[in-house]
Amino acid sequence: MTAVLVHGVPETSELWDGVRKELADIESIALSLPGFGVPVPTGFGATMDEYADWLVGELEKVDAPVDLVGHDWGGLLVGRLVSIRPELVRSWVSDAVGGFDPEFTWHDLAKIWQTPGEGEEFFAAIRALPLEQRAETFAAFGIPHDHALDLARSQDEVMHDCILKLNRSAVGVEQKWGPGLGRVAAPGLVLIGADDALNDEGRARRVAERTGARFEKLEGVGHFWPYEAPEPGAAMLREFWGSLPRG
Repeated sequence: MTAVLVHGVPETSELWDGVRKELADIESIALSLPGFGVPVPTGFGATMDEYADWLVGELEKVDAPVDLVGHDWGGLLVGRLVSIRPELVRSWVSDAVGGFDPEFTWHDLAKIWQTPGEGEEFFAAIRALPLEQRAETFAAFGIPHDHALDLARSQDEVMHDCILKLNRSAVGVEQKWGPGLGRVAAPGLVLIGADDALNDEGRARRVAERTGARFEKLEGVGHFWPYEAPEPGAAMLREFWGSLPRG
């Protein structure tokens, strides 16, 4: 079985390096969202529906159903995929399906990105900062310094343009995608960092119940748990996968 890992915003596939190291005995693929450290395909508009279609296409390339894991926007894309193509997964894990709850509201940063003019100014100011200062903005979320530096280096105008387009397409995501996510036949795990200021535990629990998924908290970590706590994060994934029926 292959684990397929999907990063979020404003990250690259390197988010999963620590987790994959802890899961070295398990075959895994860390996908790169178009525009996030990799080129944007011609004609790709970077909307949420286009990213969802892209993820479907990536999973169709894998020979058998996968164990799909998504963080942040990757977690929203996981929720969308199991809404429309559940046969592509053996199991799924997401830390962002609270976005499918009817009471979902975007965090303050996303609201800036969704506002024309303000979003462009926000990212232009970020790109104008020296590397160390850019890294400090990520370290403030609990990301270890070396990873914060790598994340700061990855920021460019292409990524930021994709973030703006993606988030602007997602105003009302709970109304556009939410109704399509019902009970999922494939086993699921909804997890959040206990100190995640960008996720709401109540919404996550409600969506877990609605989909028939397990709910778990990673204690002592925030939003960027794959950077902060790869060992306990990987252990939670390993335990979940080990609980699935064989065959």
